[in-house]
Amino acid sequence: MATGVGDALGVESVRRVATDYAELVRLPNVFTAPPDVIAGVALAVALGATVSVPTIVGLCLASALIYAAGTTLNDVADVDEDAKERPDRPIPSGRVGRSEALSVGVILLVGGVVVATVVGGLGPGLTAVALALAVALYDGLLKGTPAGFFAMGSARGLNVALGLSIAGVAAFDGLALLFPASVVVYVAALTRMAEAETGGGGDGSAVALTGAGATLAAMVVAVVVTVRGTPTAGLAATLVAAGFLAWDWRALGPAIADPVPSNVGPAVGTCVLGIVLLDAAVAVIAGPTFVLAAAAFAIPATTLSRYFDVN
Repeated sequence: MATGVGDALGVESVRRVATDYAELVRLPNVFTAPPDVIAGVALAVALGATVSVPTIVGLCLASALIYAAGTTLNDVADVDEDAKERPDRPIPSGRVGRSEALSVGVILLVGGVVVATVVGGLGPGLTAVALALAVALYDGLLKGTPAGFFAMGSARGLNVALGLSIAGVAAFDGLALLFPASVVVYVAALTRMAEAETGGGGDGSAVALTGAGATLAAMVVAVVVTVRGTPTAGLAATLVAAGFLAWDWRALGPAIADPVPSNVGPAVGTCVLGIVLLDAAVAVIAGPTFVLAAAAFAIPATTLSRYFDVN
């Protein structure tokens, strides 16, 4: 009997720790990172690159590790603010130690770079280093500054570039690079909106800017896929991009009309999850397999968002 009780307590302890760390890394958000890589790989394929499934899987894993590192290090940096605004978060609540979270974040960051280098070689490895640097800058020196918003946006754009980098020098295609550039703008605006939410919601300008960024990104997808792909692919990409806009604006509209935290907060989460649809739209350029691979991540992302915070 005593052994059974002990086993039950042990299982419960493991479950509790796993839940705490899932909350710390924003587990639903982590599933929005690999689609960026798939979108980048799709662009690389359209530019003539060939890639194996193990390489794609490895780069997706590297992306997820670096993203999890970023959210973890973000909470390490925000512990004082969270103690006031979100005292139930894992670190301020005492469920995860700050130094422990810092160690986990660093390990995840380094692990992501190592995985990208091993599976992808020099190009993806260097891109992963740049991505890790952008994450570290956002969570460190640049946090809370206008440059910090750009650093966060750059991290997301570099996440796309992680997949695109398998094309080698062909990746430096001006039109193809418009997509990660538009992601930089969109996510920088989204980060500003999230900051406004914790500050009370603001006047709605940050929400409107995010809507403009989302619209710009959708337009870029339509242009890039049409020009670098085929007219049929361009039409399909435009339809998926329209779905992305519908997804985002269903939350952005109310937040613009009444920018209170109770409206802005859900808009942030909706727009983060919407990135999966944006990636699926550009993945059309390489065929339905890539679209399905990117879109599939919406299932765990949206399902887990019912149980864990996404902002």
